[in-house]
Amino acid sequence: MSNETKRDVFKVALDDWKQNFISSLPRDGSFEDWSESLSDYSARYSTALPDDLPVIPEAVGEWIKKCKHRNVTLADTLCMEMRPENVRNWMAFKDGNVANDFDRAGYLRKQDLMASAWLLGVWRVEETGEILKLEAEK
Repeated sequence: MSNETKRDVFKVALDDWKQNFISSLPRDGSFEDWSESLSDYSARYSTALPDDLPVIPEAVGEWIKKCKHRNVTLADTLCMEMRPENVRNWMAFKDGNVANDFDRAGYLRKQDLMASAWLLGVWRVEETGEILKLEAEK
């Protein structure tokens, strides 16, 4: 398994591209425009969201927002007794269906998803695919 990040790969590809194509660019000053454009893309890539955002149901996202707003700790946010029923059901049962048996591996995976969303402050809503961010404190 590689330890390369997306950023590492992008930098290598960009350096290779510059090295191979600089000689073919016109020498009338248009290189500066091209260079600025690449710099803009590089900055955008640096601030872009990760590709693998946690995907959680809307109800779980709302629970995270409430907990963050109330300065609840991550441990308490994940605590079974504190969670609303719909979040508890999603966490503890296969596919969020209370008729199914308890799924320990699924529960742990869903805890990880919920914790990732809580820590990142951004996630993808399972039902709509929309990306939501926690609003910064004012």
